[in-house]
Amino acid sequence: MKDFVISTDTASDLSLQYCKEHQIDMHSLFYRFGEDELYGNEKQLPIDVFYQRMRDGEMPTTMATNPEDSVDLFRKQLTAGHDILHIAFSSGLSGSYQSAVIAADQLKEEFPESQIIVIDSLCASAGEGLLVYKAMAYKDAGHSLEETADYVRATAPFISHQFTVDSLFHLQRGGRVSKATAIVGTIIGIKPLLHVDDAGKLVSIGKARGRKKSLTSLVDAMMESIGEHDNSTIMISHGDCYEDAKFVGDLIRECCLFGIFLHHFQIFFRNMTVFPNKIPFLVQIRIADCSIIRIQRHMHSV
Repeated sequence: MKDFVISTDTASDLSLQYCKEHQIDMHSLFYRFGEDELYGNEKQLPIDVFYQRMRDGEMPTTMATNPEDSVDLFRKQLTAGHDILHIAFSSGLSGSYQSAVIAADQLKEEFPESQIIVIDSLCASAGEGLLVYKAMAYKDAGHSLEETADYVRATAPFISHQFTVDSLFHLQRGGRVSKATAIVGTIIGIKPLLHVDDAGKLVSIGKARGRKKSLTSLVDAMMESIGEHDNSTIMISHGDCYEDAKFVGDLIRECCLFGIFLHHFQIFFRNMTVFPNKIPFLVQIRIADCSIIRIQRHMHSV
């Protein structure tokens, strides 16, 4: 069986340490504030500076991965004799999947005996990261490139993503809600509940009054999705709001005392190039049970 590697992009929220340990190439998305310099790859703003600029009213724009960069990363692995499984940011939210497809097609003639499989995760942020995490575990269990690719394709449609935001004005700046809705909603303390649908796009699914209520509502929805599955993997990522992420994590631990075994649990920072609204104070949860079908929830609190 020919050796293969797994790669993804920086929308996956995976830490550099994890990627280094598992030899995962990260294809970089890019971002900038106004006419500011472009950030991506090795050049990044400190996280606290990034979110403070957003709190001060600046709105960053993001750019998908560059096909030329993807060609270089793919070529490096192909030259070393590896096939590649690339898990990309949702095509419903970014052009990064298409960039990877273009790069893979360009290398077919140069490496006719090699294989690059590019999969649209239909996920974002920690959801995408969890899919990569599960794919890596499946690969490490001795499965082939084709078997792992089939596993990822079968898993992705059963991933559910939910999040909430604390400030409607960040959604308004990103074009997600009107200015009038943002003003009225803020006055009465409304927090929208949103998720990523089956097409990998952001849609509204409800609302809650108050920050804590919105977070507990998402945990309730998560527990309902898990049902009686055990051995669950849970990941939480946040946008510069560790205490909120910890609050959600504590709620989950309390719920899981009643029969859910946490196979894996971690809290980490989210990447700065994921959603068009890149909201500070965002908490997201991803859950996957360890049966053939994975269910995953993310919650963002802004």
